[in-house]
Amino acid sequence: MLNRYRRSGKEEIALADFDPADTADIASKEAVAEEMKQLKERLQEEQEKLFASKTNGLLVIFQGMDCSGKDGVIKKTLAGLNPNGFRAESFKKPTNEEAAHDFLWRTHRLAPAKGFITAFNRSYYEEVLITRVHEEIDKDEAERRLKHIRNFEKHLSDSGIVVVKIFLHISADFQLRKIQERMQNPEKLWKFDPNDLEERRFWDEYQEAYEAAFAATASKRSPWHIVPANNRWFRDYLVLRILVAALEKLELSYPQVEMTSPFPGTETTGY
Repeated sequence: MLNRYRRSGKEEIALADFDPADTADIASKEAVAEEMKQLKERLQEEQEKLFASKTNGLLVIFQGMDCSGKDGVIKKTLAGLNPNGFRAESFKKPTNEEAAHDFLWRTHRLAPAKGFITAFNRSYYEEVLITRVHEEIDKDEAERRLKHIRNFEKHLSDSGIVVVKIFLHISADFQLRKIQERMQNPEKLWKFDPNDLEERRFWDEYQEAYEAAFAATASKRSPWHIVPANNRWFRDYLVLRILVAALEKLELSYPQVEMTSPFPGTETTGY
């Protein structure tokens, strides 16, 4: 099933080929409710082994248009993780200090150590998306940055950090409905940003910028996952399956520790 949404660089990546309302023929969230519970438990178990073994780390990158649900998916799928081994980071406009460094600096320093899981709400990809759409960088600079990103992700992978990249795919109509909901609901009005309406004018340009980023950086070790996100329950279900699969692929195990008994002749080996 996951292959349907995974792109490793060998395939042409066009967002028009993905239906934002797709649910993989699953009728409703009730149909996967029990599996969702099991997936969350498996994710917690894999995190424990990841934290104990300290052989790998996991970086989960969430990208998507405004209202695609980056905050929500982190809250709903990763909230059950042990906070001692998990951290979520959000990236807005660079500060003066961040802008004075290379474009990867502010994100690289927050990448997870071995044993840890870190979720990025937006990431270094913003430096080839918003900057490209608003012509803060030209095509040549964008291509240079994309090469640096691909090399950076290879460096992380070579260092034991698994990079899972997820694009939350929504339709323009869905985004407009979510913006209208924010404007009309007092409990959600705080989320409304007038810039969201302004950025809608560049919808097509953002789609093209994303497709260029996917094509340049998707690889076998760090593929892109195009997750339909119009239906929030399916978004959460698919993200959980992606994360569990990524961790299970590592075949993690608890480290074996030799224990010396204080009583001669009763030495044992255990955790």
